[in-house]
Amino acid sequence: MDTLAASRTPDSMSETAHEPDVVTIDYEIAGSSEHSGEYVAENILVDRPRDHSSRWSAAYAAPNAKQWIRLRLKQLCVLKSITFGKFYKLHPCNMREFKVLVGTHEENMSEVLRASLKNDTTPETFSIRSTNRAGLPFPTRYVEIIPVSVHGQNFNTSIWHVSFSGIADEAYVERVRSRHQEYRENIALRQVLKYLRQRRFLTPVHQILAQSGLQFEHPLVNSVHESFVLHGNWARTEELIRDCANAGLLRNYRQACQARMRWTRIHGLDADGDVPCRRGGHAMCIDDEHGVVYLFGGWDGQRNLDDFWAYDIAQDAWRLLSPATSREKNGPGPRACHKMVFDSKTGSIYVLGRLGDQDGLEPPSSRAGTDVGDVAAARHGATEWRAENAFLGRDSRMTEPMAAMVARMAQHLAGPSTSSANAAAHCSEFFRYHTRGLDAGHWDLLAFDTTSTGGPPLISDHQMEIDSEAQVIYVFGGRVTDAELESLKLSGLYSYDIRTSKWKLYNTSDAFASQPSIPPRFGHSMVLDTKSQTLFIFGGQRDDKYLSDMYAFHIPTNTVTELFTNFTSAGGPDPCFTQRAVIDSETQEIYVFGGLTRAKPNAPPVLEADSPYWIYRYERPELPGRWSKILPDDDGPDGTAAWPQPRYAHQIVYDSRTKTVYMHGGNAGLDGDDSGSDSESGAAAAAGHHAMEDAAMAAGAARGGGASAPAPAADADADMKRLDDFWRLEVVRPSYEEITRRAIFEVRKQQFREMCEDGPPIKALTFLQTRVSAVVNHDDPEEAKAFRALLSAHLLSAFPATAPSVSAVETSEGSSKPDREDSPPPRKRSRSNSPASSPKPIISWDRDPAEESSGSAPSPERFRQRTEMFERLMAFVNEDAKQPDQNLVDMLSEGDLTI
Repeated sequence: MDTLAASRTPDSMSETAHEPDVVTIDYEIAGSSEHSGEYVAENILVDRPRDHSSRWSAAYAAPNAKQWIRLRLKQLCVLKSITFGKFYKLHPCNMREFKVLVGTHEENMSEVLRASLKNDTTPETFSIRSTNRAGLPFPTRYVEIIPVSVHGQNFNTSIWHVSFSGIADEAYVERVRSRHQEYRENIALRQVLKYLRQRRFLTPVHQILAQSGLQFEHPLVNSVHESFVLHGNWARTEELIRDCANAGLLRNYRQACQARMRWTRIHGLDADGDVPCRRGGHAMCIDDEHGVVYLFGGWDGQRNLDDFWAYDIAQDAWRLLSPATSREKNGPGPRACHKMVFDSKTGSIYVLGRLGDQDGLEPPSSRAGTDVGDVAAARHGATEWRAENAFLGRDSRMTEPMAAMVARMAQHLAGPSTSSANAAAHCSEFFRYHTRGLDAGHWDLLAFDTTSTGGPPLISDHQMEIDSEAQVIYVFGGRVTDAELESLKLSGLYSYDIRTSKWKLYNTSDAFASQPSIPPRFGHSMVLDTKSQTLFIFGGQRDDKYLSDMYAFHIPTNTVTELFTNFTSAGGPDPCFTQRAVIDSETQEIYVFGGLTRAKPNAPPVLEADSPYWIYRYERPELPGRWSKILPDDDGPDGTAAWPQPRYAHQIVYDSRTKTVYMHGGNAGLDGDDSGSDSESGAAAAAGHHAMEDAAMAAGAARGGGASAPAPAADADADMKRLDDFWRLEVVRPSYEEITRRAIFEVRKQQFREMCEDGPPIKALTFLQTRVSAVVNHDDPEEAKAFRALLSAHLLSAFPATAPSVSAVETSEGSSKPDREDSPPPRKRSRSNSPASSPKPIISWDRDPAEESSGSAPSPERFRQRTEMFERLMAFVNEDAKQPDQNLVDMLSEGDLTI
């Protein structure tokens, strides 16, 4: 955050990191729209789910009738969540869509939530946005609930019970109120300053800034205004624009430009000319400090793999670290649908979860010719985990309790009981691999079964992230594999403290909790923003439904925020499964790659062939961000654009130092004949075969999903549908040099315009053909058209005596700000906002006394022209370094004006 942003925005991170406990907030009824019969608003104060009359019901079923309930909290608080109670059985009057507005006064309330309730009997809790765009908490005293729709057609809307949770600590709330009021004063004053400067009241601007000590904008931006608007110093203006680019003031514009993909196929081999074979459902992680990508396991269409590879980015070469980790001391056995993370602080790799050859629909005892010894051998390769194995002896990297537990498990594996075999088959092992130090190249078995130490059960298709600085690993979701094979179980959110070797389970999936819950799922995405200590969780599958919701979990405060109930309706991807995602915390962007999607709930899953890659950009992690597609780059470095084929069950890693994504393998087939655990569906294995149905065909066939048809046996040609290609992706945006060129084009357009008005035409024409043409991208049709229009708009047309209106400026020069295919989406811009007609204009734009010492000053008409163009230039500048985008006059509604 730069100096200006720091002066403008109080430090809210220290507030949120040390928030007091969240408590229940009491309230009373402040008012409501008309109610029906005895169903008054006061009924929602108590929760009586079996009392048919304990509800508020609107007087009308008409959808256009405005309905609302306004509640007054009994104390000023920072509101965190709202919970809706429900009737004990389904009811057609249940509210569906709704809005929630909050404020400190009844006449000034803002929308903080728009969501939908399910038509069921389970209470639902929703996060209420409690911070503004700057991340500053704000207080609330009034809450208004506005029903939008009802589940039953032509039924009156009913609300059964409402409760709130928030922070009510008086000292904390008073600090929040004071800081929020200071922030509001700051914003109001900056709006006034912008208005005064637009109208050429420069002396009051200088006096207010001197008296308040407020920094209105970045000093470089203020210099641009002086040189461009007041002095018409074109060379100095261009120099200042370059300085702004070097100072990072054009960064947000660049990030908001349309992103494009530049893929490069990687053809590196190992010393023997080999590469990792075709596979899906494998795991990858990256040591970006040393430029090494690690790859382990997966499913090749016939069997699970346990080969371990490292790719050296600088050398463009693979290295086979182990052909079979199951034959190494404490090494993991063959597996797919596992996850691994790299600890940059210690150089360790952590591996958790699996869908192994034995993890099918049928318990091991039901498989023909299978005994306990076979199960142990199948799990860990030959006889490594048999009781007589020498590797089960005391290991220098094992603690005494761990060694004792391993010895006990070895005895169980050697025993004849089927229950022991089942227990062993469903143990959740936890491994660590050393890439540095004295133990480099060796494995540690951290836990034979993480469940016994408070960790997750045996899971697959989960997600795992690491905070290397804090030395904490986070695991969420995944399908649980246990002895109860007939039911689908999903795991929750855990953390593992590397320093203390302790697991912690977070209560984020309890629908009855007083805060929003994150529904368990598998085949989803999860990324960690280490700067804000926030986990983003989205997509995946639950039961037979592909999901399109997105949640943010703030780790320090254990706060869950539902960002999107349906991100598809917000311009994001379709409901997705087995998509992959990585995050860049510095640019606050999440990159999402491929996977299976469903446009409709009952539609068959598809692999999106047309640009299945997305970017999610956010300013604050707790506020909904913006989705956009990553489009293909028209031309690669060699003039041709490479493009990997669509896939799912692939793996990606992100090199944060070089801003590069690496993608390997996956499954390109959606054939019903294809089978394998890389589908991450965890379907059945039977009769000694690893027979699993692809997630693409697993709407009801996934284990626990109620499928009646048996899964097909492994296909001899199934491996051909898996991929072994390795790709590097660069997300391409306009360079800072390109953005600077665009801004200078705007400056020279204004310079050309004034030359047409003041000087000989031949001089203006020469300037157009040389200086203006030099900063035009003539290969861009839009820019070339705008360049050609300058000649007819200014040189060949006679200008009126007075400056054209705003609409005329916009018509002659295109739009009110740079409008390109790869430019950021337009924002509401300022207008001159002078009255349409007045006997005596209030604003004259005459020269201000503050300009007396500046020599030649622009005429009123020219001042207005340059002010218009200055605001076009501000489209390139970061929001926290310039004047407010919105105009003061535009903030006044017709109802606020005296007529």
